[in-house]
This record gives sequence, structure tokens and C-alpha cells, in this order.
Amino acid sequence: MSNTTTGKTPADKTAGDDQDLGAAGSQLSTAPKEEAPNLPSLGVIGWARWFWRQLTSMRVALLLLLLLSLGAIPGSLIPQDGVDAMKVQEFRDNHDLLGPVYDKLGLFHVYSSVWFSAIYILLFVSLIGCIVPRTWQFVGQLRGRPPRAPRRLDRLPAYTTWRTGAEPEEVREAALKLLKKRRFRADADAAGDAVAAEKGYLREVGNLAFHIALIVMLIAFAWGQLFKYEGNKLILEGDGFSNTLTQYDDFKSGNLFDAAHDLAPFSFTLKDFHGTYEATGPNRGTPRVYEAKVTYSEGADGAEKTKTIEVNKPLDIDGSKVYLVSHGYAPILTVKDAKGDVVMDKQAVALLPLDANVTSSGAVKVMDGYRNAKGEKEQLGFNAFFLPTYGGKGSTMLSSFPALINPMLALSAYHGDLGVDAGIPQSIYQLDKTNLEEFKGSDGKLFKQQLKVGDTMTLPNGAGSVTFNGVQEWAGFQVTQQPGSGWALGGAVIAILGLAGSLFIRRRRVWVRAVRGADGVTVVEMAGLGRSESAKVPEELGDLAGALYDQTPEAPDAPENDDTPDSPDTHVVPAEGAETK
Repeated sequence: MSNTTTGKTPADKTAGDDQDLGAAGSQLSTAPKEEAPNLPSLGVIGWARWFWRQLTSMRVALLLLLLLSLGAIPGSLIPQDGVDAMKVQEFRDNHDLLGPVYDKLGLFHVYSSVWFSAIYILLFVSLIGCIVPRTWQFVGQLRGRPPRAPRRLDRLPAYTTWRTGAEPEEVREAALKLLKKRRFRADADAAGDAVAAEKGYLREVGNLAFHIALIVMLIAFAWGQLFKYEGNKLILEGDGFSNTLTQYDDFKSGNLFDAAHDLAPFSFTLKDFHGTYEATGPNRGTPRVYEAKVTYSEGADGAEKTKTIEVNKPLDIDGSKVYLVSHGYAPILTVKDAKGDVVMDKQAVALLPLDANVTSSGAVKVMDGYRNAKGEKEQLGFNAFFLPTYGGKGSTMLSSFPALINPMLALSAYHGDLGVDAGIPQSIYQLDKTNLEEFKGSDGKLFKQQLKVGDTMTLPNGAGSVTFNGVQEWAGFQVTQQPGSGWALGGAVIAILGLAGSLFIRRRRVWVRAVRGADGVTVVEMAGLGRSESAKVPEELGDLAGALYDQTPEAPDAPENDDTPDSPDTHVVPAEGAETK
């Protein structure tokens, strides 16, 4: 009878209900709708739109993020030009086949290569293209009203109903207050017979915050890589340092860093290095105190200040941080030529540590002023091996403790041309023996000798002498400037919080319909719908239904043929034809 009157078949009604349920579950997220391109009409603009949709999809963003992570792997495993150019050249020399291939692929400068930059930029564009429309859509959802109640609430996944003697208006008013008290965004339905409510907006806020934080991290990382600098300096006690490019032992910076203008003006002097070590037990030799006392000033006319730099407690000056990174010893030597003239007067020569007990090695170079027994100008070179704690005669040539307890210096002597005047850079810690000759001992072998503090080594054939006067300590400092690190840290924290919110907060909707039945008694229906299937949606709906039931008077006795319950019974009803997202 009704079908004849309305002109609709049962199939039409089912389709209408399905469409109604689909509208109720729509926009539970801000994910863009997938639309297949209209293939027959694809032209240049059509293909551009299709490419843009693919680029700004979440799956492509995740794929690009994976490619970025994979692309960073060779930057960690293969020597990089910006980090250690000497290791890169050594790799090229040792790998005749791989070296040219790596050069063509840009694997020696991964982070500035074309392919890594392309992935980085595409990911940046993808995230922005994904976030902007989702943000506007989410803002629109916040400004709008919760969707109207479907006609068939009993087809939703969570549903309950009961009868009450209260007026429909009273029930709807009580439901509106209850839902708002439970922090739902609730409003009266446009049809006037129901209340619509929604909760869980922080899920999408977390999702958007996560992706925005990724963009912040990408920008901060790029900014830091382009404008960063890092330099190392070894300083003897009593010596100073000024933050200029020529003062560094080694220096590397980002592509857009300008050393002439971007280096912070400051200077400092190492007054004293103090280190103590565990003397006994399984941790013997482990540092207990490791600190450098410095005086520093900012700018050309800054007031002098005192600071103690410790491990992981740097000196922060005008955006640059000065870290204490190493420590060692510098034997103090006096060198005389064949005539007894002093050519090196109590000069400290820094040696590099080889192990945790500061067994050290290096080179001593006498470049000017030396004349041999024939009166000819020459240069002297010594391979030096230093032990702060020597175990005594017959022990191995390794230090047994890092502190200065029984220092010993072993020297082997050479003479000739050190090669420092050839214009070719060389390490101050190694000897170039190409044009050097060994001093020969009485046994015809390389002349070498072990010295304690105060001992003198006399060179063969009256060629001069070397006196071991004492030991001076040095400290190694690393000066860094990493702009954007604070933004990167903040972005990482927000990304974690946003990801947690998007994973653990549930977006759900609740509808309450109260209408007068055929017998004049108010029938109350409540239904809930979540973005994904969750056992908590029926549980939450049951809790809300119980609270609302307690606020309404009991219903009168129902007719014998009426099966409607007097108390809410929450249950899950299969949503036939409805898609739960």
C-alpha cells in the first residue's frame, strides 16, 4: 500500500537507506576522495591533475619518505667529501672500478646530489599538497554541524532503543545537555526530531600535526645542512683561539655558509686542563673528571669571562657551541745543532693519542736554523712515541694508565728535507721520508732512544742533541653551529604527540532520536558510528544510554503485543549495505 502511494519499490528504499547511512558516515576523516580520471578526456591538463593527485596522496608521501631513508644509507656507509675528503680520495685510489661509478652516482656527496635533492623536494611538495586541502576540509567540518541522523538508526553498528513517559522535547533537551557534558559537539538535528553529536576531532588534529611537524623537520634539516659549520682545534695549555677560518685545524660547512660573514666573533684561552681517572677496579683508567678551564670574550671588545667546559656541557657563545672532545700530551723539547746552538727552545709538540691510556704518537719537525757537523743547512725530523705511564724496562711500549705517572718518550731521528717547502700540504703528525735519511747508530740501524723527563739524546757524529724537558697537556675542541636544531627537536616532539593522537583517539558520532509513537508513548532511539570498528563504540553508547535513561521518567506499561523494551539494551547491529570507515 505504501509502495503504491509513494511510487518507490523496496529496492529504491534500500538504496535510499544505504545512501542515507553513507552520508552519516562521511567525512569521519579528511582523507581526499579517490576519483578515477576521466580517461577519454585526458589531455595535458588532465594528466597534470592526475599526476598532482598521485603526488599528494598519502601512499606516495610514505613511499618518498621510505626512499629518503634508503637514500641516506650510502651517506652513512660511504666516505663523504664534506666530512673527510682524504678518505674519499683513499677510497678512489683503492677501488678503481667502484670509484668512478660512485662519482657518477653522486655517492661521495649524497646529501647534495641531484637524486637525493629530488626526493627531498618531492616529499616536501607532497606533504604540503596533502596537508593544505585536508586542513581546509577539517576547518570546514569544525565550522559545520554534525550530520543529520539517518532514517534507519537500527542499521548502524551500535544501536539501542526504549520507551519513556517523558515528552520528546524533554528527552532531546536532556540528550543535548548530556552529550555536551561528555565533551561531544552536539546540536539539534535539522529535522527537529533528533540530536546529532560528534567527538574525537583531536584524532584529525593529531594527524595534521604529525604531517605539519614532518614539514617543519624537513625545513629545519635543510636549513641546518645549508648553513651549518663545524671545526676542530687542538689547543695547548696557555694558548688561545680566535674564531677565524685560519685558526682551525680542519673546517667544514654547509653550501650556503659564508665564513667571511657568518662566523661568530669570539675568542678563548685554555688556562688549564684537569683530568682524574679511576685508579683501581674493573673501571681502572676511566675518566672521573674531564674539564677545561677557559677564559673567553665575545666580539673584539667583549669583557673577559671564565667558564669550565666539560663533556656534554659546551660553552655557548652567540649561537656557536664549543665542545671539549679530546685530550692528550705534548712533550716539551729543546733541540741543539752540531755547534750547540739552540734551534728549538722548550717547545711543546702535541702528539695524538692511540688508545684509552693515551699512548701517543706523532712527529717532531725542526724546519729552520739547524746546521749539521759540516755547517750545512738541513732539517731534522723525529718519529715520536709517548707513554704517560711507562711500565718499566722490559714492558711493552704501551701506556698502562692515562695520567702522567711515569712519562717516557721514544724518538727515532732523521735528517734532510722534510718537504714542507714544496707547497704540498702534509700532516704535522707524520713525517714525509721521501727526502730524509736515517741517523745510523753504532749497530748501523736507525738511531732511536727512550727518554725520561730531563734526559738528553745525543745525535750520532756530533750532529746535535734533543732534551726532553717535560710534558704539557692539550685539549681538543669542536666548534659547531647548527641552525634549526631547536625547530627540528620541536618538530620531532610534535610529530610523536600527533602520531599518538591519530592512533589512539577515536572519531565517532552519536544520534539520539525521540518521537511520539502510535500509542502516544515516546520512543527513544540511540545509535553510534565510529570511523573504524571498535568494541568501545557500543560500550560508550551503552554508558550514554544508561545516563540518559536515568534522567527520564519510566514509561507506562506497554500493550501486550508491544515488544519494545522499557530499559535500554545496547547491542551491535550489522549495518547491511553501510560502509564503516
